[in-house]
Amino acid sequence: MPDTPDLKNRLIDAALPHVAFDGWSEATFRRAVADAGVPPARARTIFPRGAIDLALAFHRQGDDQMVEKLRGEDLTDMRYSDRVAHAVRTRIEIAGAHREAVRRGVTLFSLPIHAADGARAVWGTADAVWDALGDTSDDVNWYTKRATLSGVYSSVVLYWLGDQSDGDRETWAFLDRRIADVMRIEKAKAQARKSPLISRLMAGPNAVLGRVRAPARSPRGDLPGLWRDPS
Repeated sequence: MPDTPDLKNRLIDAALPHVAFDGWSEATFRRAVADAGVPPARARTIFPRGAIDLALAFHRQGDDQMVEKLRGEDLTDMRYSDRVAHAVRTRIEIAGAHREAVRRGVTLFSLPIHAADGARAVWGTADAVWDALGDTSDDVNWYTKRATLSGVYSSVVLYWLGDQSDGDRETWAFLDRRIADVMRIEKAKAQARKSPLISRLMAGPNAVLGRVRAPARSPRGDLPGLWRDPS
């Protein structure tokens, strides 16, 4: 029997042709198991919640492909904001091979019962982007960077799903605008920190925030941005 990563990929590949018709559903999961020739009991040990865990594995697969691609590129000549935009575009272009599967995933994780899983998946994408770009923050900025990028990524994906322009050019223009918005906010925050009045008002909150540290990176656990393997 192949090892677990191989089985995961086989089940994901077998599921994708069915997702367009049945969504990330139990019917899709059962058909994927049958098509992949995996014993049902073995499939359940890999994906205990069936299609939910299968959809999350599909999302993580895209994150891994993005990280691999980004780490093989030389981005040193790009501005940092352009690197972030490039990473988000890379992730969405990878998803473009299976747009309907992404659409069905958005539908699934918009349900209240699965919203927490969806939020963790998006946070995991933002975390993967910052890691791939070499982020070294270890304080509250670790969280704010990922929270901000999660919002950007989510909005761009929703825009992309409805984009009918050639080459998704409207999506990439929208992405550029969102990144520009974030940069304007960061510039305003930097200017505010220079204000003596605001500095005095924020002294207390800043003292508290100064104690915040990024979560330990190993072993990976259940903190936001970290991935729990469903197997």
